[in-house]
Amino acid sequence: MRYVLVFITFAFGQSCSHKPLAFSSTSVPSAPDYSRPESWAALPKRTDAADKVPNGDLEDSQADAEADVFFLHPTTFTGKANSWNASVADEKLNEKTDRTTILYQASIFNGAGKVYAPRYRQAHLSSFSSADKTKAKAALDLAYADVQKSFEYYLEHYNQRRPVIIAAHSQGALHAKKLLKDYFDKQDLQRRLVVAYVVGWPVFETEFQELPPCKTPDQTGCICSWRTFKHGYLPPKYPTGDSIIVVNPLSWETDQRFVSRDYHKGAVLRNFNKIFPKIVDAQIHEGVLWAHKPKFPGSFLFNRKNYHIADFNFYYLDVRENARRRVASFWKRH
Repeated sequence: MRYVLVFITFAFGQSCSHKPLAFSSTSVPSAPDYSRPESWAALPKRTDAADKVPNGDLEDSQADAEADVFFLHPTTFTGKANSWNASVADEKLNEKTDRTTILYQASIFNGAGKVYAPRYRQAHLSSFSSADKTKAKAALDLAYADVQKSFEYYLEHYNQRRPVIIAAHSQGALHAKKLLKDYFDKQDLQRRLVVAYVVGWPVFETEFQELPPCKTPDQTGCICSWRTFKHGYLPPKYPTGDSIIVVNPLSWETDQRFVSRDYHKGAVLRNFNKIFPKIVDAQIHEGVLWAHKPKFPGSFLFNRKNYHIADFNFYYLDVRENARRRVASFWKRH
């Protein structure tokens, strides 16, 4: 059972009956100051959860990395609340974020680049299901305003014109799409984009003018995206269709051929220090990624059809190695 519990902590896909109070100027938490280290969940010159690596031959290579990673975490603001947006000063929530998504997702990228992960006033989970679309949008807009501010601070004070990977999941991926539109698509910064892993949120091919889907493992300046569901299942409440960008995280191609678990490099589940190789397959189908139910200790309890919570972690080592590969490819071409 303990191997299954980690999925619950990522929280975005779980139901939540609680609705936050009305969004108003009096309920907005204070804006983060990105000149302060505590406004970041991960910084490369500070010890944090993004520095961790599973046991084995993996290394935290941030000290000598030739690229940066700007990581946007998914929704961890899920419980009872009196505001539509989280406070970045909420120590309990920050600890939850660090021990879940920063440890289990952001750490994927410490072999490819220096990891920067801002805290932001994320919208509450119920923003995605609330009937009050106006206030829900306001909450998400506020969250994105922080993402913009953090990215601009990163560019001015940290980046030093280095190549950058954008990596994000779920709510973070929603914000990452906007960030790519505002700062990369048909702009000078596009030349410094190694790759964007925009995972757990639909990305339509028509959303960008010059940022294409990644169609080979070595391609740079492109977008990798997928949303994982049990093989044979098409979600009725989520967008589907071939106009959605989906890249297979085992082949790193966009065709619909089935890729068996024999090509799976490794998942990281509840025990962060253990890698599970050859347990997950992958196949693109109508705008989603299909995977047969993986087998791991306690997997008999993992009976959901929506694998969103494991979008990154099922393919932990595959993404990690691909990020390194694309950075190397970027420098060969530049």
